[in-house]
Amino acid sequence: MKILVINGPNLNFLGIREKDIYGTKDYEFLKERIQDKADLMGVDTELFQSNSEGEIIDRIQLAYHEKVDGIIINPGGLTHTSVALHDALASVSNIIKIEVHISNINSREDFRKNSITAGACDGQISGLGINGYLYAMEAVADLVNLS
Repeated sequence: MKILVINGPNLNFLGIREKDIYGTKDYEFLKERIQDKADLMGVDTELFQSNSEGEIIDRIQLAYHEKVDGIIINPGGLTHTSVALHDALASVSNIIKIEVHISNINSREDFRKNSITAGACDGQISGLGINGYLYAMEAVADLVNLS
């Protein structure tokens, strides 16, 4: 099983930006936790991060051709603005997709409460910190095994 983890704009600044919201652990720590979980689960993972909407869309489309089993995506600020990202996620309907947010987007500013991209995903995990990625990995595995 292969899981692609996509992180959108500013996620590379974990541990630097808004520590009261996103915590003090940096992006390298997140990558290590994801790899440790992948090893424990016996799955292959690839992490991809970009601050560019077009690069993220290109990576989603490539996942289709690579026959990726699941995508875990934290679209960052694109969550609330990108119809194009929604459409890219919707176009790979054969891939399980889980949207993840480190903070609870429903308890923040009003504009963050609307996720344009969530409707193209199979589920959403929000507000559980970086552990949300690990729970999403388990969810992808469960959903792939059910199909």
